[in-house]
Amino acid sequence: MSTRRIPASPFKALQNIRKRRSRSAPPTLRKPLIEQHFRVEHNPQGRKEVLPGAINHGDDWARDTHDFFNLIVLIPIVALNVMNWNWEILMNLNKKQTVADAWTGDWFDFFFWTTLMYFVADLVWILTIPNSVKSPNVIIQHHLVTMLYILVPFYKPSVRWCMGACMSVEINTWFLIARRVFNKQGFPPWIIDLSFVSIRIKLISICFYVTWISIRCILYPLMMSYIFNRWFKESERVGTYVNLELVPVILHAIFCVLNLKWTVDLTMSKVRYFQRRRRNGGAAAEKYSTGL
Repeated sequence: MSTRRIPASPFKALQNIRKRRSRSAPPTLRKPLIEQHFRVEHNPQGRKEVLPGAINHGDDWARDTHDFFNLIVLIPIVALNVMNWNWEILMNLNKKQTVADAWTGDWFDFFFWTTLMYFVADLVWILTIPNSVKSPNVIIQHHLVTMLYILVPFYKPSVRWCMGACMSVEINTWFLIARRVFNKQGFPPWIIDLSFVSIRIKLISICFYVTWISIRCILYPLMMSYIFNRWFKESERVGTYVNLELVPVILHAIFCVLNLKWTVDLTMSKVRYFQRRRRNGGAAAEKYSTGL
C-alpha cells in the first residue's frame, strides 16, 4: 500500500521563511526598538532591564545624518501644527467647548502635504539606507500606517483637528532624537551639575518624559475614546459595524497598543532593575549612574 506524502501547510512554510529571514538579518536590524533609545541589559533570569541614563552613542554617519534630518524637518511640521490652533480658545475651554472648537485649520493644506512629504522622504531614506535606524522594519511599518491614517482627515474635514492632536506626538519624537543627538556620551541627566551641558541634557530629558506621558499615555487614549464613539454612532446610523469609521478605530488602536507596550516595557524594566539593585545592596549597579 503506497503512502502519500502530506504537503506542508502553507502557513507553516511561511513561518519558516520568516524565521530564516529573521536569522539572516544583521544583528543591528534585529534589535528591539526600545534598545535604540535606552540602555538595556539581560539579568541572570534572561529578562531585559532598562538601565538609568542614556545610551553612549559612537559616531555613525548614517544614523547621525538621519537624526539631524529629523531634527530639522520635524520643526516646521510641529510649527505648522501649532499654527492651525486658536491657542486662546484651547487654553481657556469652557464647559460648552471642545478641543475641536480650537482648531482653525487655516494652514491645514500646507500642514498635511508637509507631513506627507516628510513621511515619504523618511520612508525612502530608510529603505535606501536601512542601517540609519536600528529597527527599520518597525519604522517602515509605522510610516506606512501613518500615511494611511492621515488620509482620513484629508478626506473628512470634520476630523482634521484629530490629525493636529495626534501629530503632536512628533514633539516627543523630536525630544527622543535630541536626547540621543545631544548626549552621545550617555551622561546621566539627573546628576547635580550646573554646567551648560548638564542643564541642556536635563531640559531635554524633562521635556522628553513630560511629552511622553502627556501625549502617548494620556492624549492618545483620550483620542481613542472619541474615535470609538464616532464609529459607534456611525454604526447605529448605517445599521452595521463595518463602515468607514472603523478604519481610524483600527489604525489609532495600533498606535495606542504600541505606546502602551513601549511604556510598559520601559517602566517594568526600570522597576525590575531597581528591585535587583536593592536586593544586591547597589553593588551590582554601581557602574551605572542614577537617573532615568
